[in-house]
Amino acid sequence: MKDKYIIIIGCGSLGSNLGNQLSSLGHSVVMVDNNEMAFDRLGIEFSGFKIHGDANEFFVLKQAKADKADIVLAVTDDDNLNIMLAQICQTLFLIKEVFVKVTNPNRQKLYSDLGIQTICPVTLAADSFIGLLKGSI
Repeated sequence: MKDKYIIIIGCGSLGSNLGNQLSSLGHSVVMVDNNEMAFDRLGIEFSGFKIHGDANEFFVLKQAKADKADIVLAVTDDDNLNIMLAQICQTLFLIKEVFVKVTNPNRQKLYSDLGIQTICPVTLAADSFIGLLKGSI
């Protein structure tokens, strides 16, 4: 895979982990978070950019150069914000690869029906536990 320009919205545990890994793989990564202290989660290997601001604000996405992004990952803890950001990135910035974290498994199908690729940590964890329990139950 050639180097990609990736915007990650949300620098919590998941976002910072993604940012560190993707940056160390040589991708150009921009982290966006409205809590400046969240960037402390990024390791010394992170070589990307950090934008302190609310991605809900159009100018913050412009500052992140969303019009140049190959991929956007919306991984905040707010499902509604993630879906809204996905729709903005797809329709206004014409980004084809947009992925969102969905905390509520019941919303996963709805978002999928809208053409948004989702990952639900709750579903992934439940599936992993069931897999581990197969020999015990």
